[in-house]
Amino acid sequence: TRRTEQVLLDLIASATQDFFLVSFVAYAVPSVVAALNDAASRGVRIRILLEASMSHGGTLNYDPAAIMRTYVPTVELFTWKVRPEPFVDGKVHAKVAVVDGARAFITSANLTSHALEKNMEAGVFVTGGHIPVSLRAHLHALVETKVIRPV
Repeated sequence: TRRTEQVLLDLIASATQDFFLVSFVAYAVPSVVAALNDAASRGVRIRILLEASMSHGGTLNYDPAAIMRTYVPTVELFTWKVRPEPFVDGKVHAKVAVVDGARAFITSANLTSHALEKNMEAGVFVTGGHIPVSLRAHLHALVETKVIRPV
């Protein structure tokens, strides 16, 4: 067992090709922001899927993508804007991080300081096998089929 923040920081630090993060919300968490910017400077492709603001078809009264972009300028940000039946009123509620299709972290924690520093959260870290490969393929397919779209 480890703190969620440490698992996430280790995952980001281990990335060599790509890092894909999914979270309902994201607030500035300085340690994660620094790790993401460091990974980007190493040439790692950083993609993040977040719930959209109400002004962009989502459910949040602020724009987490705009905030994230100010802290990690090179990040590729995505939201789930078009929600056909039966997904009307659906939300991006998953909390997943996938690194290079080789490691995955599935967690209850959002990317917030409360979730990483104060809340009681739980997660599973998976190294190797079909789960990281499948999660990576699924997330990339969501991008390619335009289910999730760039912000």
